[in-house]
Amino acid sequence: MHRAAPLLLALGVTLLAACSSSTRRPAPPRLISGSVPEGYTERVRLLASDVEQFAKRSPEFFQGIRDSASDGSIDILALSGGGAGGAFGVGAITGLSRAHTRPQYELVTGVSVGALLAPFAYLGSDWDEAMQQAFGGDTTAHLIGSPRSTLLARLVSPMGHHHGTLYQLVDHFVTPTMIEAVARENAKGRRLVVATTDLDKSETVLWDMGAIASRGGETARATFRDVLVASASVPGMFPPMLIHVQDGEHHYDELHVDGSVTAPVFTTPLIAELHPETLSALHGANLYMIVNSQVHRFPKTTPVKTLPVLISSFGAGLTYKTREAIAETIGITRQLGIHFLMTSIPVDYPETSFIDFDPANMRALFNYATDCAEQGKLWVTPEQGLRRNLMAHSTPPKGPPSCPTEDPAIVPTAH
Repeated sequence: MHRAAPLLLALGVTLLAACSSSTRRPAPPRLISGSVPEGYTERVRLLASDVEQFAKRSPEFFQGIRDSASDGSIDILALSGGGAGGAFGVGAITGLSRAHTRPQYELVTGVSVGALLAPFAYLGSDWDEAMQQAFGGDTTAHLIGSPRSTLLARLVSPMGHHHGTLYQLVDHFVTPTMIEAVARENAKGRRLVVATTDLDKSETVLWDMGAIASRGGETARATFRDVLVASASVPGMFPPMLIHVQDGEHHYDELHVDGSVTAPVFTTPLIAELHPETLSALHGANLYMIVNSQVHRFPKTTPVKTLPVLISSFGAGLTYKTREAIAETIGITRQLGIHFLMTSIPVDYPETSFIDFDPANMRALFNYATDCAEQGKLWVTPEQGLRRNLMAHSTPPKGPPSCPTEDPAIVPTAH
């Protein structure tokens, strides 16, 4: 009887999961369709593989970015996923503000936790305090609870309760004031873009958050919030987000999750490589990429247990895809003559986990990034970053972690 208990429990969980599936309308039947949230035009978003629409819309989109560069310099900020590693991004942005080395970004892109940070980075240093309050240790300490119980809850009820902890967090900081501010900046030509993963299509969807904000009112606020929640909804940790769309008289539901599932960080869609001429307006721009995770790690022994294996597997996949995205970004920036600088949590920083929302650890990571940014030791070229992480140390060093530029082989790069 005791031997059968685990099997019965597993069977019971499976049956409960099957019985508790939330009802939803069918997904749009075509890969490329005109389906959009009610009240919006198709310009509000772009399927990342839609070559025709990208070629059609990009000239106006990118020319707006160039026209909005009042100082003649186009500055772009790309914010990656990384879960609790977002404390690094919050610290980096804060430190740049304090050092007065933070430009006005004409284009800000974000994925997952990077999507949550993106509106604050886009709106400027006046929003730093609100950003710190939104992602302070006390605010996020209970974001996922116990990983084991959270995973079990998602197995039993994939959609969970609509007003979950992530939803409540985002709903609190996406205020009417934020929507109005984003709409004003969008009208100048500046752009804010966030990625989600459409599970029904297995595709990345890029959302023009400025276009959403320009809709105005509670409709815009709700859509803006739902897209951010979807972008940060790590499968198994947070429930997916149903987004209702329509194509004429036909109504559908789309199931969206964490953008990092398909694109851990991005500047332009992969299809831009097929039409590099559409990006000519970005020639000579400055691209800054904040990677909210470690892209290299020292080896460690993984316990042969389900939860550690799942967490390590997800982390390994995210790490590798982030490296790929960086490599692709190097290629496109070289084609366009874009000056590309990046930063990430160095390999010699105490190992971080994307689900570690312990307030003390997040505060330490925030302070580390803030200090490095204030000292002008944040940015490196991709080549310098690779050398910093792979060649500087063969074993974990002793003592406090050094800033991204602090390695004898690296000469600090000017901002």
